[in-house]
Amino acid sequence: MSAKATAKTPSKAPQAPVSVPGCRNLSAGSEVKAAVTRAYTRSYPRFVHIAPAPHRFFYGQCGTVRYAATPFDPTSGANEGELVGLQDEGGAMKYFRAGSGADWTYLTSDGFPAGPHGCADIPQIPRALATAWRNCAVG
Repeated sequence: MSAKATAKTPSKAPQAPVSVPGCRNLSAGSEVKAAVTRAYTRSYPRFVHIAPAPHRFFYGQCGTVRYAATPFDPTSGANEGELVGLQDEGGAMKYFRAGSGADWTYLTSDGFPAGPHGCADIPQIPRALATAWRNCAVG
């Protein structure tokens, strides 16, 4: 059996992110999600009508630096250009960081296809945080 097939079995109920030494998972409120969305629209101003995908927002902290990861979905009012762009871009996980007292900054996006280890394949995300986020696995 290949490693890829093994990674998908067995399937159990989603596991909650965990705390690991040096990093911790945090609960993201609407203010954090809005700030992360603004950071993405600063980098990609053509996406105005977007919101983090439901149940796919990861938020945590390592030291004084906060990190977030989410794909985006279109919201009402999205024009054809946004819908087409999000069809290509939106499903990929986006990664962000904010230092102590600093605004959120867009870091990078998953490749196409995403790496086999989820956010653990993203060098800008600390390995301990990727572990706390269970490599950004959902379900």
